[in-house]
Amino acid sequence: MDIIKILPKHVSNQIAAGEVIQRPASAVKEMLENSLDAGCTEIKLIIKNAGKKLIQVVDNGCGMSKSDVKKCFIRHATSKIENAQDLFNITTMGFRGEAMSSIAAIAQVEINTKLTNQETGTYLRNEGGKIYELKESSTTNGTSIKVKNIFYNVPARRNFLKSENVEMRHITEEFTKIALANPNIKMQLFHDSKELFHLPISNFKKRIINLFGNKKNESLVPVSEETSIIELSGFIGKPETAKKTRGEQYFFVNGRYIKHHYLQHAVVKAFEDLIPSKYYPSHFINLKINPKLIDINIHPTKHEIKFEDEKAIYAIIRATIKRSLGIFNIAPSLDFSKENAFELDFKNIENTNFKQPTIKIDKNYNPFDHKKNNDQNKTQNKLDVNTNPLFDDINLSENLNVPFQIGNQFIVIAIKDGIKIIHQRRAHKRILFEYYTNSLKHKNGKSQKLLFPKSIELNLKEISLVENLKKELKSLGFIFKLKKQNMEISAMPAECREDNIQEILEEILHQAQNDIEIEINQTQKIAKSLANSLAISNSKQLKIEEINSLYNELLKCKVSNICPSGKSIIKNFKIEDLKKYF
Repeated sequence: MDIIKILPKHVSNQIAAGEVIQRPASAVKEMLENSLDAGCTEIKLIIKNAGKKLIQVVDNGCGMSKSDVKKCFIRHATSKIENAQDLFNITTMGFRGEAMSSIAAIAQVEINTKLTNQETGTYLRNEGGKIYELKESSTTNGTSIKVKNIFYNVPARRNFLKSENVEMRHITEEFTKIALANPNIKMQLFHDSKELFHLPISNFKKRIINLFGNKKNESLVPVSEETSIIELSGFIGKPETAKKTRGEQYFFVNGRYIKHHYLQHAVVKAFEDLIPSKYYPSHFINLKINPKLIDINIHPTKHEIKFEDEKAIYAIIRATIKRSLGIFNIAPSLDFSKENAFELDFKNIENTNFKQPTIKIDKNYNPFDHKKNNDQNKTQNKLDVNTNPLFDDINLSENLNVPFQIGNQFIVIAIKDGIKIIHQRRAHKRILFEYYTNSLKHKNGKSQKLLFPKSIELNLKEISLVENLKKELKSLGFIFKLKKQNMEISAMPAECREDNIQEILEEILHQAQNDIEIEINQTQKIAKSLANSLAISNSKQLKIEEINSLYNELLKCKVSNICPSGKSIIKNFKIEDLKKYF
C-alpha cells in the first residue's frame, strides 16, 4: 500500500510560509525589501494592532504591470535571477521569489500599483493564496500593499503571537535595520495612526541620531578602512556608553543587515580592557565586498551570511576599531610625562642646599640583654595577631562557632560534624530575589522620592520594554514618566541608590530582552534583575553583625541552597572529608 502523498498546493505554501513569515515583523521585512528593490525614494509603513490587523507598505518605486501583479504570488517567481550562477552575484535585497507567495498563503492581501509610464494602475485582492479580484484602478506611481489579518487561516500560528508590545518591538527593529542601511530614502512608521518615526533623507550619522536620539551625536566615533578585501565605514560608540543590553549592534554587508557572532566578537575584542566583561559596545558598521566572495543564500530570512575569508575580515574589523579608538584618544596610553619631584637643576647644583638625612638611634638598646629583647618580640608578635583583619571581630579563645569571612567572598560556619561554606553574593541574591518576588506579588514595594527627577535616555526598543514592564516596575517602587526617548524617574525602590539606578534598569531590560522568546513569569524576571544588580559584591568585607544577618535571612528563604541563576550557595564539608586533605 502506498503511503507517500503529494501535498495540496495551499498546504505546501502554508508550510513554506512558516519558514519565511514567522510573525508580523517577518512580513514587514520582506515588504520593505521589495520596495527597496523597486528603486523607491520614499517608504511609508503603516501598522495597526501590532501588525495583527494591518501591515501596509506604500512606496514610490517603479510599480508593476497587470501581468507582474499576478505573477508575484507564484512561488519562486522572481525578476532577480535566471540561473544558479546568479546567486553569487546578487546585489538586490530579495531574489528567492518566496516573499509574496508566503505572505498571501497566510493573510488577506491587497495590492494597488502603477507603472510610471501608465495612466492607470492595477488592483488585486488575494486571500489565502487565491486571487479573488483583479481590475484597473486609479492610483499614484509606485505600489501600496496591504496585508490584513495575518495567520487568519492558521489559528494555531496566530495564537502563538506574543503581546502587542512584543510584536511591535520586533516590527520596529526590522524598520530600524532597513532605515539604517538606507539613509538615502525617506522613511515613516505609523502605529495605530500615531507617527513613531519621520526620517528624512540624510547621511549615515544623521540617520543613527534620528533613530537613537540626539545624545548619540556625542558618543559616535567614526571608523573607516579600505582594503583589497573589504571597504569598511561607520561608527562605534565610546566605551562609557557600552551597555549590558544588546540592541545597538548593527552589521550591514552591501546594504543588507546580517547577524554574525564571529565578527561581533572582533568588535568586543577591539574594546578589550576598555569596557567591563558582559558589556556590549554599540556599533553601526557598513561592509562593502565583492558579491562573489560571499554567500547569502544559506537561510530563508537572509540574515545569515558566509564569507570566503572570515579570518581576514575579523582582523581588519578589530584593527580598524582599535586604531579609531587610539586616534580619538579613547584607548588608554602610556604616560611618559616627567615627574617634577625628580628634576634637578644641574646648572645651579653648586648653589643648592641639600639637607642631611637624620637617623634615629635607640640609645637604650642592649644586644646582650636577652630578657628585655624577648619581651619586645612578644609584644610585637601580639600586635601582629591583633592587627590581622581576619580576626577583627572574632575572639577565637571564647567561641569557635562564630561565623567568619574568608577572601571577602565566603562565609564559614562551624557545625557539629564539619563546616558549612556559603557564597556571600549568591546568598544575598537569593534573599533579594525572594524579597522582590513577594513585593511584586503583593504590590507593596516601598519608594523613596528623589530630590530632583533623574532622566535616563532610552532608545525606542528600550522604551517599548519599559512599557511592557510598567505595572511590575511601579509595584517595586519605581515612579516615572515616559517621553519620546527618555524615562524620567521621580521615585525608586527604597533599597536602590541613585548612583546605580541606570545600571539597575539596564539589568532589568537586559533580562526582559533575553527572555522575550522564553515565557518566564514577568515577576521572576524583574526580581532576578534587581537581585543581580543590588547583591553585595564578591569583594565586600562584612562585619560580624552583617554575616549573622545574611545567614539568618538565608535560612528564612523558601529555597536557601540555590541562587536565582541556578548556582549552588552552600557547600557542606564533613570532618571525614576534611581528613582526606591531611
